[in-house]
Amino acid sequence: MTVQSSSRLSRSHLSRSRVPALAAALLALLAPSLAQACTRTLFVGADQTVITGRNMDWKEDMGSNLWILPAGMKRDGASGPKSLEWTSKYGSVIVSGYDAGTTDGMNEKGLVANILYLAESDYGTPHAGKPFLSISLWAQYVLDSHATVAEAVADLKAEPFTLLAPTLPNGAPAALHLSLSDSSGDSAIFEYIGGKLVIHHGRDYTVMTNSPAYDQQLALNAYWQEIGGLTFLPGTNRAADRFARASFLLGAIPRKLDPHYIAGVPGHSFANQAVAGVMSVQRAVSVPLGITTPDQPNISSTLWRTVADQKNRVYFFDSATRPNTFWVAFDKVDFAPGTGVRKLDLAKGEVYAGEVSGEFQPSPPFSFLPGKPPA
Repeated sequence: MTVQSSSRLSRSHLSRSRVPALAAALLALLAPSLAQACTRTLFVGADQTVITGRNMDWKEDMGSNLWILPAGMKRDGASGPKSLEWTSKYGSVIVSGYDAGTTDGMNEKGLVANILYLAESDYGTPHAGKPFLSISLWAQYVLDSHATVAEAVADLKAEPFTLLAPTLPNGAPAALHLSLSDSSGDSAIFEYIGGKLVIHHGRDYTVMTNSPAYDQQLALNAYWQEIGGLTFLPGTNRAADRFARASFLLGAIPRKLDPHYIAGVPGHSFANQAVAGVMSVQRAVSVPLGITTPDQPNISSTLWRTVADQKNRVYFFDSATRPNTFWVAFDKVDFAPGTGVRKLDLAKGEVYAGEVSGEFQPSPPFSFLPGKPPA
Protein backbone atom coordinates (compact mmCIF):
# COMPACT_ATOMS: atom_id res chain seq x y z
CA MET A 1 0.00 0.00 0.00
CA THR A 2 1.29 3.46 -0.95
CA VAL A 3 0.11 6.82 0.41
CA GLN A 4 1.06 9.94 -1.54
CA SER A 5 0.39 13.40 -0.08
CA SER A 6 0.16 16.62 -2.04
CA SER A 7 2.79 19.18 -1.04
CA ARG A 8 5.50 21.41 -2.49
CA LEU A 9 7.87 18.47 -2.16
CA SER A 10 5.60 16.12 -4.05
CA ARG A 11 5.12 18.67 -6.84
CA SER A 12 8.89 19.10 -7.03
CA HIS A 13 9.30 15.36 -7.26
CA LEU A 14 6.64 15.31 -9.96
CA SER A 15 8.61 17.86 -11.94
CA ARG A 16 11.82 15.82 -11.67
CA SER A 17 10.06 12.64 -12.74
CA ARG A 18 7.88 14.22 -15.40
CA VAL A 19 9.68 12.92 -18.47
CA PRO A 20 9.53 9.18 -17.71
CA ALA A 21 6.09 9.46 -16.14
CA LEU A 22 4.76 11.42 -19.10
CA ALA A 23 6.23 8.92 -21.53
CA ALA A 24 4.58 6.05 -19.66
CA ALA A 25 1.29 7.90 -19.60
CA LEU A 26 1.41 8.58 -23.33
CA LEU A 27 2.12 4.92 -24.00
CA ALA A 28 -0.83 3.97 -21.83
CA LEU A 29 -3.07 6.32 -23.77
CA LEU A 30 -2.02 4.76 -27.05
CA ALA A 31 -2.86 1.27 -25.84
CA PRO A 32 -6.34 -0.17 -26.45
CA SER A 33 -8.65 0.53 -23.51
CA LEU A 34 -12.16 -0.40 -22.49
CA ALA A 35 -12.34 2.29 -19.81
CA GLN A 36 -15.56 4.19 -19.38
CA ALA A 37 -15.30 7.96 -19.07
CA CYS A 38 -16.16 10.05 -16.00
CA THR A 39 -14.90 13.36 -14.60
CA ARG A 40 -14.78 14.63 -10.99
CA THR A 41 -13.78 18.12 -9.84
CA LEU A 42 -13.36 19.71 -6.40
CA PHE A 43 -13.89 23.48 -5.93
CA VAL A 44 -12.89 25.45 -2.82
CA GLY A 45 -13.84 29.12 -2.71
CA ALA A 46 -14.69 32.02 -0.42
CA ASP A 47 -16.74 31.62 2.77
CA GLN A 48 -15.46 28.05 3.22
CA THR A 49 -17.50 26.99 0.20
CA VAL A 50 -16.62 23.47 -0.95
CA ILE A 51 -18.31 21.88 -3.95
CA THR A 52 -17.67 18.58 -5.71
CA GLY A 53 -18.88 17.98 -9.27
CA ARG A 54 -19.05 14.68 -11.08
CA ASN A 55 -20.06 13.36 -14.52
CA MET A 56 -21.23 9.79 -14.98
CA ASP A 57 -20.23 8.68 -18.47
CA TRP A 58 -21.24 5.18 -19.53
CA LYS A 59 -21.98 3.30 -22.73
CA GLU A 60 -25.62 2.57 -21.84
CA ASP A 61 -28.41 3.65 -19.52
CA MET A 62 -27.56 2.37 -16.02
CA GLY A 63 -31.11 2.59 -14.67
CA SER A 64 -29.89 5.00 -11.99
CA ASN A 65 -32.17 6.08 -9.14
CA LEU A 66 -31.67 8.38 -6.14
CA TRP A 67 -31.89 6.90 -2.64
CA ILE A 68 -32.06 8.24 0.90
CA LEU A 69 -30.31 5.73 3.16
CA PRO A 70 -30.68 6.46 6.91
CA ALA A 71 -28.21 5.88 9.70
CA GLY A 72 -28.50 2.69 11.71
CA MET A 73 -28.68 0.28 8.74
CA LYS A 74 -26.98 -3.05 9.32
CA ARG A 75 -24.87 -4.03 6.33
CA ASP A 76 -22.47 -6.68 5.17
CA GLY A 77 -19.98 -6.84 2.33
CA ALA A 78 -22.26 -8.97 0.10
CA SER A 79 -19.52 -11.57 -0.30
CA GLY A 80 -20.59 -14.67 1.57
CA PRO A 81 -20.18 -15.74 5.19
CA LYS A 82 -16.81 -13.99 5.60
CA SER A 83 -18.20 -10.59 4.57
CA LEU A 84 -17.31 -7.40 6.40
CA GLU A 85 -20.14 -6.30 8.71
CA TRP A 86 -21.00 -2.81 9.97
CA THR A 87 -23.89 -0.53 10.94
CA SER A 88 -24.20 2.80 9.14
CA LYS A 89 -23.18 5.66 11.42
CA TYR A 90 -24.34 8.36 8.99
CA GLY A 91 -27.23 8.69 6.57
CA SER A 92 -26.61 9.52 2.93
CA VAL A 93 -28.17 10.43 -0.41
CA ILE A 94 -26.74 8.29 -3.18
CA VAL A 95 -27.13 7.50 -6.89
CA SER A 96 -27.32 3.82 -7.72
CA GLY A 97 -25.97 2.06 -10.79
CA TYR A 98 -28.23 -0.71 -12.10
CA ASP A 99 -29.77 -0.58 -8.57
CA ALA A 100 -26.86 -2.86 -7.69
CA GLY A 101 -24.28 -0.50 -6.21
CA THR A 102 -23.51 3.01 -4.99
CA THR A 103 -21.81 5.07 -7.70
CA ASP A 104 -21.98 8.52 -6.13
CA GLY A 105 -23.31 10.27 -3.05
CA MET A 106 -22.96 12.56 -0.04
CA ASN A 107 -23.53 11.75 3.61
CA GLU A 108 -25.08 13.96 6.26
CA LYS A 109 -21.63 15.23 7.34
CA GLY A 110 -20.80 16.52 3.87
CA LEU A 111 -18.45 13.70 2.86
CA VAL A 112 -18.75 12.96 -0.87
CA ALA A 113 -17.78 9.69 -2.57
CA ASN A 114 -17.47 9.17 -6.34
CA ILE A 115 -16.79 5.86 -8.08
CA LEU A 116 -15.13 6.16 -11.51
CA TYR A 117 -13.85 3.61 -14.01
CA LEU A 118 -10.12 2.77 -14.16
CA ALA A 119 -9.14 0.05 -16.61
CA GLU A 120 -5.72 -0.37 -14.97
CA SER A 121 -7.28 -1.51 -11.69
CA ASP A 122 -5.79 -4.70 -10.26
CA TYR A 123 -7.08 -5.74 -6.84
CA GLY A 124 -4.63 -8.59 -6.41
CA THR A 125 -5.27 -12.07 -5.06
CA PRO A 126 -8.01 -12.09 -2.39
CA HIS A 127 -6.65 -12.58 1.14
CA ALA A 128 -8.74 -15.10 3.03
CA GLY A 129 -7.50 -13.70 6.34
CA LYS A 130 -9.53 -10.49 5.98
CA PRO A 131 -13.29 -10.00 5.65
CA PHE A 132 -14.57 -9.44 2.12
CA LEU A 133 -16.25 -6.37 0.67
CA SER A 134 -17.88 -6.30 -2.76
CA ILE A 135 -16.76 -3.26 -4.74
CA SER A 136 -20.44 -2.37 -5.18
CA LEU A 137 -20.34 -1.27 -1.51
CA TRP A 138 -16.94 0.45 -1.51
CA ALA A 139 -18.35 3.99 -1.66
CA GLN A 140 -21.28 3.13 0.61
CA TYR A 141 -18.98 1.74 3.30
CA VAL A 142 -17.09 5.05 3.41
CA LEU A 143 -20.27 7.18 3.43
CA ASP A 144 -21.75 5.03 6.20
CA SER A 145 -18.65 5.10 8.36
CA HIS A 146 -16.79 8.42 8.09
CA ALA A 147 -17.34 12.15 8.46
CA THR A 148 -14.05 13.34 6.91
CA VAL A 149 -11.48 12.34 4.32
CA ALA A 150 -8.79 12.05 7.00
CA GLU A 151 -10.91 9.52 8.92
CA ALA A 152 -11.48 7.49 5.76
CA VAL A 153 -7.78 7.53 4.79
CA ALA A 154 -6.76 6.37 8.27
CA ASP A 155 -9.26 3.51 8.04
CA LEU A 156 -8.69 2.39 4.45
CA LYS A 157 -4.90 2.57 4.50
CA ALA A 158 -5.01 -0.13 7.20
CA GLU A 159 -6.81 -2.28 4.59
CA PRO A 160 -9.47 -3.68 6.96
CA PHE A 161 -11.05 -5.73 4.15
CA THR A 162 -10.28 -7.53 0.93
CA LEU A 163 -12.03 -5.87 -2.00
CA LEU A 164 -13.79 -8.20 -4.44
CA ALA A 165 -14.67 -6.94 -7.92
CA PRO A 166 -17.45 -8.98 -9.54
CA THR A 167 -18.47 -8.49 -13.16
CA LEU A 168 -20.92 -5.61 -13.60
CA PRO A 169 -24.51 -6.31 -14.70
CA ASN A 170 -23.69 -5.35 -18.30
CA GLY A 171 -20.77 -7.79 -18.43
CA ALA A 172 -18.03 -5.18 -18.01
CA PRO A 173 -15.27 -5.75 -15.45
CA ALA A 174 -15.63 -3.79 -12.19
CA ALA A 175 -12.39 -1.87 -12.69
CA LEU A 176 -13.01 1.13 -10.47
CA HIS A 177 -11.27 3.77 -8.40
CA LEU A 178 -12.69 5.98 -5.64
CA SER A 179 -12.48 9.69 -4.89
CA LEU A 180 -13.47 11.34 -1.60
CA SER A 181 -13.86 14.97 -0.56
CA ASP A 182 -15.20 16.61 2.57
CA SER A 183 -16.59 19.94 3.76
CA SER A 184 -13.11 21.22 4.66
CA GLY A 185 -11.88 20.79 1.07
CA ASP A 186 -9.73 17.76 1.82
CA SER A 187 -9.46 15.17 -0.95
CA ALA A 188 -8.24 11.62 -1.54
CA ILE A 189 -8.01 9.23 -4.50
CA PHE A 190 -7.91 5.46 -3.94
CA GLU A 191 -6.65 3.08 -6.63
CA TYR A 192 -5.53 -0.54 -6.71
CA ILE A 193 -2.55 -0.77 -9.08
CA GLY A 194 -0.59 -4.00 -9.50
CA GLY A 195 -2.51 -5.54 -6.61
CA LYS A 196 -1.53 -2.73 -4.21
CA LEU A 197 -3.64 0.06 -2.74
CA VAL A 198 -2.36 3.52 -3.71
CA ILE A 199 -3.78 6.56 -1.90
CA HIS A 200 -3.28 10.15 -3.08
CA HIS A 201 -4.28 12.36 -0.15
CA GLY A 202 -4.28 16.15 -0.18
CA ARG A 203 -6.17 19.28 -1.12
CA ASP A 204 -4.30 19.63 -4.42
CA TYR A 205 -5.99 16.53 -5.85
CA THR A 206 -8.97 18.39 -7.25
CA VAL A 207 -9.54 16.65 -10.60
CA MET A 208 -9.95 12.98 -11.43
CA THR A 209 -10.89 11.18 -14.64
CA ASN A 210 -10.02 7.66 -15.82
CA SER A 211 -7.01 6.08 -17.47
CA PRO A 212 -4.08 6.10 -17.01
CA ALA A 213 -3.33 5.68 -13.29
CA TYR A 214 -3.52 8.87 -11.25
CA ASP A 215 0.22 9.55 -10.95
CA GLN A 216 0.47 9.49 -14.74
CA GLN A 217 -2.57 11.76 -15.04
CA LEU A 218 -0.79 14.28 -12.81
CA ALA A 219 2.31 14.14 -15.02
CA LEU A 220 0.26 14.73 -18.17
CA ASN A 221 -1.60 17.61 -16.55
CA ALA A 222 1.69 19.22 -15.46
CA TYR A 223 2.72 19.26 -19.12
CA TRP A 224 -0.49 21.01 -20.18
CA GLN A 225 -0.19 23.51 -17.33
CA GLU A 226 3.19 24.57 -18.67
CA ILE A 227 1.65 25.22 -22.09
CA GLY A 228 -1.24 27.16 -20.54
CA GLY A 229 -4.94 26.78 -21.16
CA LEU A 230 -5.24 30.15 -22.89
CA THR A 231 -2.65 28.99 -25.42
CA PHE A 232 -3.98 25.52 -26.16
CA LEU A 233 -6.10 22.82 -24.52
CA PRO A 234 -6.44 19.22 -25.75
CA GLY A 235 -9.90 18.76 -27.17
CA THR A 236 -10.65 15.05 -27.48
CA ASN A 237 -12.90 13.02 -25.22
CA ARG A 238 -9.99 10.96 -23.88
CA ALA A 239 -9.71 10.87 -20.12
CA ALA A 240 -6.33 12.66 -20.00
CA ASP A 241 -7.62 15.45 -22.26
CA ARG A 242 -10.73 15.90 -20.12
CA PHE A 243 -8.45 16.00 -17.06
CA ALA A 244 -6.45 18.86 -18.58
CA ARG A 245 -9.55 20.81 -19.62
CA ALA A 246 -11.30 20.30 -16.28
CA SER A 247 -8.17 21.42 -14.42
CA PHE A 248 -7.91 24.62 -16.43
CA LEU A 249 -11.61 25.45 -16.25
CA LEU A 250 -11.81 24.69 -12.54
CA GLY A 251 -8.93 27.08 -11.91
CA ALA A 252 -10.51 29.78 -14.07
CA ILE A 253 -13.95 30.11 -12.45
CA PRO A 254 -14.27 32.82 -9.74
CA ARG A 255 -13.35 31.94 -6.15
CA LYS A 256 -15.43 34.79 -4.72
CA LEU A 257 -18.68 36.59 -5.48
CA ASP A 258 -18.60 37.89 -9.06
CA PRO A 259 -20.45 41.21 -9.53
CA HIS A 260 -20.75 40.57 -13.27
CA TYR A 261 -23.17 37.66 -12.76
CA ILE A 262 -24.50 37.69 -9.21
CA ALA A 263 -27.68 39.63 -10.05
CA GLY A 264 -28.98 36.60 -11.95
CA VAL A 265 -28.03 34.05 -9.29
CA PRO A 266 -30.87 32.72 -7.08
CA GLY A 267 -30.62 34.32 -3.66
CA HIS A 268 -27.65 36.39 -4.90
CA SER A 269 -25.46 34.00 -2.91
CA PHE A 270 -21.89 32.99 -3.60
CA ALA A 271 -22.78 29.36 -2.83
CA ASN A 272 -25.31 29.29 -5.68
CA GLN A 273 -22.86 31.09 -7.96
CA ALA A 274 -20.23 28.47 -7.15
CA VAL A 275 -22.66 25.61 -7.77
CA ALA A 276 -23.46 27.13 -11.16
CA GLY A 277 -19.76 27.52 -11.91
CA VAL A 278 -18.93 23.92 -11.07
CA MET A 279 -21.95 22.67 -13.02
CA SER A 280 -20.76 24.68 -16.02
CA VAL A 281 -17.34 23.01 -15.77
CA GLN A 282 -18.96 19.57 -15.62
CA ARG A 283 -21.09 20.35 -18.66
CA ALA A 284 -18.05 21.69 -20.53
CA VAL A 285 -16.22 18.35 -20.13
CA SER A 286 -19.27 16.19 -20.83
CA VAL A 287 -19.54 13.80 -23.77
CA PRO A 288 -22.66 14.45 -25.90
CA LEU A 289 -25.48 11.96 -25.44
CA GLY A 290 -25.38 9.13 -27.97
CA ILE A 291 -21.91 9.86 -29.34
CA THR A 292 -20.00 6.78 -30.47
CA THR A 293 -16.43 6.33 -31.61
CA PRO A 294 -16.12 2.81 -33.09
CA ASP A 295 -12.33 2.54 -32.82
CA GLN A 296 -12.22 4.09 -29.31
CA PRO A 297 -14.58 2.14 -27.04
CA ASN A 298 -13.32 4.09 -24.04
CA ILE A 299 -15.47 7.08 -25.05
CA SER A 300 -18.96 7.00 -23.51
CA SER A 301 -21.83 9.47 -23.28
CA THR A 302 -22.44 11.58 -20.20
CA LEU A 303 -25.66 10.25 -18.64
CA TRP A 304 -25.91 12.51 -15.60
CA ARG A 305 -24.03 14.98 -13.45
CA THR A 306 -24.04 15.62 -9.70
CA VAL A 307 -22.86 18.71 -7.85
CA ALA A 308 -22.58 18.54 -4.04
CA ASP A 309 -22.55 21.73 -1.96
CA GLN A 310 -20.74 20.33 1.07
CA LYS A 311 -20.99 23.43 3.25
CA ASN A 312 -24.76 23.83 2.92
CA ARG A 313 -25.35 20.09 2.37
CA VAL A 314 -27.31 20.30 -0.88
CA TYR A 315 -26.99 17.57 -3.51
CA PHE A 316 -27.81 18.56 -7.11
CA PHE A 317 -28.67 16.13 -9.92
CA ASP A 318 -28.52 17.07 -13.61
CA SER A 319 -29.61 14.49 -16.18
CA ALA A 320 -28.54 14.50 -19.82
CA THR A 321 -32.03 13.29 -20.82
CA ARG A 322 -34.19 15.69 -18.75
CA PRO A 323 -34.84 19.45 -18.98
CA ASN A 324 -34.34 20.32 -15.31
CA THR A 325 -31.67 20.27 -12.65
CA PHE A 326 -33.13 19.35 -9.25
CA TRP A 327 -31.70 18.96 -5.76
CA VAL A 328 -32.02 17.48 -2.29
CA ALA A 329 -31.59 19.84 0.68
CA PHE A 330 -30.28 17.75 3.56
CA ASP A 331 -31.85 19.99 6.18
CA LYS A 332 -35.22 18.75 4.91
CA VAL A 333 -34.28 15.05 5.28
CA ASP A 334 -34.52 12.96 8.43
CA PHE A 335 -31.59 10.54 8.43
CA ALA A 336 -32.28 9.15 11.91
CA PRO A 337 -32.19 5.37 12.45
CA GLY A 338 -35.54 3.79 11.77
CA THR A 339 -36.76 6.43 9.32
CA GLY A 340 -36.57 3.93 6.48
CA VAL A 341 -35.09 3.78 3.01
CA ARG A 342 -36.62 6.16 0.47
CA LYS A 343 -36.29 6.18 -3.32
CA LEU A 344 -36.68 8.77 -6.07
CA ASP A 345 -37.46 6.95 -9.30
CA LEU A 346 -35.46 8.13 -12.30
CA ALA A 347 -35.08 5.04 -14.46
CA LYS A 348 -38.27 5.58 -16.50
CA GLY A 349 -37.76 9.18 -17.53
CA GLU A 350 -39.51 10.88 -14.62
CA VAL A 351 -39.14 14.68 -14.60
CA TYR A 352 -38.53 16.73 -11.45
CA ALA A 353 -37.70 20.35 -10.70
CA GLY A 354 -36.52 22.27 -7.66
CA GLU A 355 -36.04 20.74 -4.22
CA VAL A 356 -37.26 17.13 -4.29
CA SER A 357 -36.77 15.65 -0.80
CA GLY A 358 -40.55 15.37 -0.44
CA GLU A 359 -40.80 13.33 -3.65
CA PHE A 360 -38.86 10.33 -2.30
CA GLN A 361 -41.07 7.35 -1.54
CA PRO A 362 -40.58 4.52 1.01
CA SER A 363 -38.93 1.54 -0.65
CA PRO A 364 -37.15 -1.71 0.15
CA PRO A 365 -33.38 -1.21 -0.21
CA PHE A 366 -31.75 -2.46 -3.38
CA SER A 367 -29.47 -5.50 -3.25
CA PHE A 368 -25.78 -4.77 -3.75
CA LEU A 369 -23.99 -6.75 -6.45
CA PRO A 370 -22.34 -9.65 -4.61
CA GLY A 371 -18.63 -10.38 -4.64
CA LYS A 372 -17.29 -13.84 -5.34
CA PRO A 373 -15.01 -15.02 -2.52
CA PRO A 374 -12.22 -17.48 -3.32
CA ALA A 375 -13.13 -21.15 -3.08
